[in-house]
Amino acid sequence: MQLPAVPGALAPSLLAIPVAFGINGATALADPLALMLTGLLVLIGLCSIIFFVSEGSHFQDPLFCVFVVFSFTSIVDLIISLEEDGFISGFMEIYVREGEPYLRTAHGIMICYWDGIVHYGLYLAMIAAIGQRKSYRNLGLFWLGSLMMSIVVFLLGNLIGKYSSDLSPSFLLNLPYVLIPGWAGLRLFQQPRVLPCLSPEKVAEEQRKRLYQRPQDVGLVLVLLLTAAFTFFRGMVVLDCPADSCFNYIYQHEPYLRDPVAYPKVQMLIYMFYVLPFFCLCIYGLVLPGCSWLPDWSLVFAGAVAQAQFSHVGSSLHSRTPFPYQTPEDVWWSFLLTNILYALGPQLLALRCLRCPAFFLPATPANLRLGKKRQ
Repeated sequence: MQLPAVPGALAPSLLAIPVAFGINGATALADPLALMLTGLLVLIGLCSIIFFVSEGSHFQDPLFCVFVVFSFTSIVDLIISLEEDGFISGFMEIYVREGEPYLRTAHGIMICYWDGIVHYGLYLAMIAAIGQRKSYRNLGLFWLGSLMMSIVVFLLGNLIGKYSSDLSPSFLLNLPYVLIPGWAGLRLFQQPRVLPCLSPEKVAEEQRKRLYQRPQDVGLVLVLLLTAAFTFFRGMVVLDCPADSCFNYIYQHEPYLRDPVAYPKVQMLIYMFYVLPFFCLCIYGLVLPGCSWLPDWSLVFAGAVAQAQFSHVGSSLHSRTPFPYQTPEDVWWSFLLTNILYALGPQLLALRCLRCPAFFLPATPANLRLGKKRQ
């Protein structure tokens, strides 16, 4: 009986489990340098499989190859997280222990869950869109922000945290997660936008409205102001601000910020120095019309904050976090409420920009006619 052919997009994902077994077995006999070489050989083999299975039909869009290879690594990350939480065993235990022990931390487990579930779903959706010749620009921008936030916090935390002395050559396998998404992001921004078909009169009418005439935007501005204030406060907390409110917060509400693994500290500093200025720019973009950059960048930051908050909240409550740094049970609800609301703000902003983009369109007839032609 002849078995049905496996679609090119799914073949590498189905190979993840046997490859995980193979890497785990090889790790028992190999040194760290051999681990890195094994990982490189696996990636080269995957690219070859993709090319032959798909017969080159999707290589007109090079991001297809990126998404398929990364979908494989997402399955491996899901296997790692499930194994570290005790749901399965015998797949990647030796590799994680010998090659990348920082993946055994609460933060490492959380980013593996996110990669294995959310990123994997995004990869499948974007692969399907490529196969159907549809636009995947918005999904791609959300993925870009999510992946870049994940890898930047992870790498910086490993370099300056308690695991800095345990880094091995296999740590270099994370560098493609910085270089490839950067290149992919450039290609995503170069793709044409799917502009709505709106008359110049409609755009002009929307852009003439003052802020108080747009109740949804008033609410978003208030949410962003509160979010920005909370971002600044937590940044001061991790910078050891001597104020009593900062001292009480870090010991009574979020002791995870003191964890020597350094991931939470890096996360709060990235929030303070990069996300906080973006929140201020968003308020500007909601007040003054024609900020055409806001819809794209709101998607990037929505993905970044969603990933960061999932990892931060999960790590704060995870049993792998040492008990002195876990969130106290008596503040669980306030901790969850503030962090969920914090993550919700950028998602609402991105949704508003996508559903009602007229306020952000350049108010020039030429651009509006171009948007109609693309539809």
